[in-house]
Amino acid sequence: MIVWINGAFGAGKTTAAYELHRRLPGSFVFDPEEAGFYIRAKLPKPLRGDDFQDYPMWRSINRDMLAYLAAKHTGPIIVPMTVVNEGYLDELVGALRGSGIRVDHYALTASRETLLRRLRSRWESERSWAARQIDRCLASLSKPAFEVHIQTDGMHADQVVARIAALSGLALAPDPPRSD
Repeated sequence: MIVWINGAFGAGKTTAAYELHRRLPGSFVFDPEEAGFYIRAKLPKPLRGDDFQDYPMWRSINRDMLAYLAAKHTGPIIVPMTVVNEGYLDELVGALRGSGIRVDHYALTASRETLLRRLRSRWESERSWAARQIDRCLASLSKPAFEVHIQTDGMHADQVVARIAALSGLALAPDPPRSD
């Protein structure tokens, strides 16, 4: 099974993905951005676009890799990746589902203010690429194609992970006490 964690930049995708991975023995985190970095590095500058998701090969590479992993890996595959273009989501999640692979898709949402605060906490300005995408992401992710929505304002990562696990029917390993 694949658990796709979508959301605007700053919504908590990566944090939730790695916390879920920590609590799900046998799980694997797959990062589709790595293919984008590779593609961008191998193209001459005039062919490089602003968003590597616009390259058809980025979508096909990730779809094929995820299909391969789903066929060969026995544990859950966790994918933290912002995809706000409905067509691209269908090329990825829709195609995987169409080939019989279970893909549980969650869109983490938060207010614009929360997203900006989280981005600032990781040293990004309001003029950063991620911050400039907030309005586009929020508008797209509110559409039914991007359900199931999980509002993360005021939630801790462990609460987000518990919600995802419950919705996907995944049994989390006990969370060992943390020493502070």
